[in-house]
Amino acid sequence: MQLSRHWRKKDRTNSNVRMAVTLEEAPSLVWILVKALLRFAFMVANNVFAIPAYICYVIVLQPLRMLDSKLFWYIEGLMYKWLLGMVASWGWYAGYTVMEWGDDIKTISNDEAVMLVNHQATGDVCTLMMCLQDKGLVVAQMMWLMDHIFKYTNFGIVSLIHGDFFIRQGKLHRDQQLLLLKRHLENNYRNRDRKWIVLFPEGGFLRKRRETSQAFAKKNNLPFLTHVTLPRIGATKVILSALVARQENGSPAGGDAKELDSKSKGLQWIIDTTIAYPKAEPIDIQTWILGYRKPRVTHVHYRIFPIKDVPLETDDLSDWLYQRFIEKEDLLAHFYETGPEELLSSTLKTFPEGLRMSDLGSFTGSQFICSLILKQSPSFCQARPCVKCQGYRDE
Repeated sequence: MQLSRHWRKKDRTNSNVRMAVTLEEAPSLVWILVKALLRFAFMVANNVFAIPAYICYVIVLQPLRMLDSKLFWYIEGLMYKWLLGMVASWGWYAGYTVMEWGDDIKTISNDEAVMLVNHQATGDVCTLMMCLQDKGLVVAQMMWLMDHIFKYTNFGIVSLIHGDFFIRQGKLHRDQQLLLLKRHLENNYRNRDRKWIVLFPEGGFLRKRRETSQAFAKKNNLPFLTHVTLPRIGATKVILSALVARQENGSPAGGDAKELDSKSKGLQWIIDTTIAYPKAEPIDIQTWILGYRKPRVTHVHYRIFPIKDVPLETDDLSDWLYQRFIEKEDLLAHFYETGPEELLSSTLKTFPEGLRMSDLGSFTGSQFICSLILKQSPSFCQARPCVKCQGYRDE
């Protein structure tokens, strides 16, 4: 009986402690809620003004498209870049910044390239929007490959006009989607003066594909991956086949190739891009918009490969892609184990200091009110040295 009274008394004490903690945290929780509602309202206002303005300008400029198509797509690209800068600013004002490592991709911003990115959450796209803003006209001349569900979002109409490709996942649609991608590249890539393509080769979010990928790896005697999944080759193969220029001997021309007779040098670089979130906790689009999580730094690592070093045959390309994601696995495992401070001890190359987002002026006059904020040109990216990838081959 005494023991029973003791436990009841202890439960009441713990309950009081929990209540006290809750009451102390209440003002903070209320402020988070109010701030999230204000941010949501600001996001809606941004979209109400900016997206219709973009569409109106595209309609008004249609005569220019017939007279000078290149100039039309240049102007459209600038407006597209401003819109993506607007999305990037939502995260920046919530304290979500980016630290970049590895090769300086700004040095190849005028060349054609494909970014191969690991995919953890919807925030991956926002993170790339943020850290690519200062890379010249890359964002303006970029084509995204994204899940078809994004077509039905508020930004879907903008992506459709810009020429991004919406791909439907699943075995039933795979062959048809690859044919549509090939046709889309032929009709829209160089006609619209596109330079970079963003591709997520894993074909879905990490949390959704991990078990399937691990089962496939076990069945085919492939490495067991935890922080990434095995990439799919289809879209990468189509892109390389459609965009890589060939030299007279049939080998791919790119990187440091000197002899090219064609007007376009073709695809020249592959940028292996790895996104790492602190404690392996990715940011989703809801967090990016509402800002209810604490400020944090997302780390993005780049490795540049000349296209001449990338095999184009299906089997060799599969092995090459698998190797890149095995290296991503090692890099992420090391990052999660040691943290970013430990990574400073091993360096390869250094970014130029002071990366900043630029060219974020207003294009809708007095009505595009969000540009009043964007004109502050915040420093989205913090430049730091590279981390050497400790990759290995699965022989």
